[in-house]
Amino acid sequence: MITVVDACVRDGRGGSPTLVADDEGGDRCAIVRSSGASHGAFLDLPIVRFFTGTSELRNCGHGTIAAHAVLLSRSGSTRQRLTQHTGGRVYEVTATRLADGGIEVWFDQGPVTVEAPPADLGEILGALALDDHGGIVVASPGIPRLLIPVADPSALAPDFPRLAQACRDLEMLGCLVYRLDGPVAVARLFAPAIGVDEDVANANSSGCLAAHLGRPVEVWQGDALGRPSAIRADTDGRTTRVGGIVRLR
Repeated sequence: MITVVDACVRDGRGGSPTLVADDEGGDRCAIVRSSGASHGAFLDLPIVRFFTGTSELRNCGHGTIAAHAVLLSRSGSTRQRLTQHTGGRVYEVTATRLADGGIEVWFDQGPVTVEAPPADLGEILGALALDDHGGIVVASPGIPRLLIPVADPSALAPDFPRLAQACRDLEMLGCLVYRLDGPVAVARLFAPAIGVDEDVANANSSGCLAAHLGRPVEVWQGDALGRPSAIRADTDGRTTRVGGIVRLR
């Protein structure tokens, strides 16, 4: 069974179109491409695997949120807690049916490391047309990515081929550029190295930002793509939890 849902909607709109399918083998990347979604979650419980149109991912936060919304919908229950095995890690995931028909999903992301960036960010900053103004860190829940504070995320027009190569050279998933506005971070996630130039919603990077800030944050993404999304993330200083709302189609 194949389902496409909108993961991490904001005010009931937008979200990331995400494929959720029972894993029956075959060319999973081709299945994702044919669905029109950027990511797919393939279920062989408790194992869940994630693919883009070009490759398999070690994990996928908004894919996890989408997968467990579909699993709750199939169960007919109002609330469900399951264990997911992905990329050598075990995740505890809770899904709850909301009164308006949406499904809210939270998962335990686990520990996130936050470190100083490598010395040479010239190619990445050049691909983003940014100066090295400080405040950049590397955060990793298993796969490292850069968190880059900027004055206006909407103004960026990356050189995606250059950025893809620079991220591969530094073994980075990509870059979350963000601007803080109180409890909200307005952000964009660029990950051309894994076949996704810009992600509508990146839950793992949202958890990374909460870990870096040391406080809860709601991350707004997707506006540049016409698909507004919202992801909430919280931290207790050791681990992070990440959540979002899914709209079933």
